[in-house]
Amino acid sequence: MWSTCHPKSDDDLKECAELGKSLNRLSQPTILCLLAQSETPLHGYVIVQQAAHSPMFGGKKPDATGIYRALKRMEEAELVVSRWDTPAEGSAKRLFELTDKGRSCLRRWIDALACYERTLEELREVAAAALGIEVPEVPVCAHHIDLPKE
Repeated sequence: MWSTCHPKSDDDLKECAELGKSLNRLSQPTILCLLAQSETPLHGYVIVQQAAHSPMFGGKKPDATGIYRALKRMEEAELVVSRWDTPAEGSAKRLFELTDKGRSCLRRWIDALACYERTLEELREVAAAALGIEVPEVPVCAHHIDLPKE
């Protein structure tokens, strides 16, 4: 798996945000994948921790508030259901589980991501042509190259 930017610091994350690395919309398929892979419902905290290891976040812990907002929207859309886990000791935690509608949504994401991939590749070709260069076969992280000065 490659990425033009796997943020390792807050400064990297800010720069990556400009490149679309932190697209909120792509947190949905990330969450759906985590829930689909799990045999049991997951606490929101666990989802945040596991999301950090997904291709979307590349090792950087995502903003927990954003993940919880996405979970709320997904519950409103009936993609997930939640219930409270109230242990005898400790605080109550919300558990999230994928619904059949959520599984169908994840299946649609598989196709949508393929379409995004094709569109992005076409955009790479247009951008390279605009610069009069060949499309790099292997993407290079912008942190490690010097672009020609205009």
